[in-house]
Amino acid sequence: MKLKVTQEIAADAIMNTDAHVLITSRTASGKTEAAFLPALSLLSKKPSKSIGILYISPLKDLINDQNKRLSSLLKYGNIPVFSWNGDVSGSQKQKVLEINQGILQMTPESLEAMLMVNPQNAVRLFSDTQFIIIDEIHSFLGSDRGGELFNLMVRLERLCGR
Repeated sequence: MKLKVTQEIAADAIMNTDAHVLITSRTASGKTEAAFLPALSLLSKKPSKSIGILYISPLKDLINDQNKRLSSLLKYGNIPVFSWNGDVSGSQKQKVLEINQGILQMTPESLEAMLMVNPQNAVRLFSDTQFIIIDEIHSFLGSDRGGELFNLMVRLERLCGR
């Protein structure tokens, strides 16, 4: 019952405010889905002109797991799901740049590499991003990596003018 309440409150907050939303609940309680489902619903009503959802995770393994789950969920929803990290081939990254829609899953380090090496790709990919979902945010808090992530969000905001 608690899970349903968490997801209902999260959905209401995401769908009815422009403010940032922080979802907290116990491990494996559906927080990520509580963020993704209303975001996807809003994205399907008003498609983005670029990547609609940027998903940031501290771990590539978590990205791989979420990628499988989302790809299966969105198989017929016409919303592509991509990963971008050191294990992803250049041809797959080129495909992301060509399609420039849907969900892009990254680690902070991959986002930093993009901002340093090819900032024009970041502008192109994130110029109309509607949602940024940071999974496992507690793992970033009070750490150098958390400071890096904060700085990346500021740089991305300035670069894209939003």
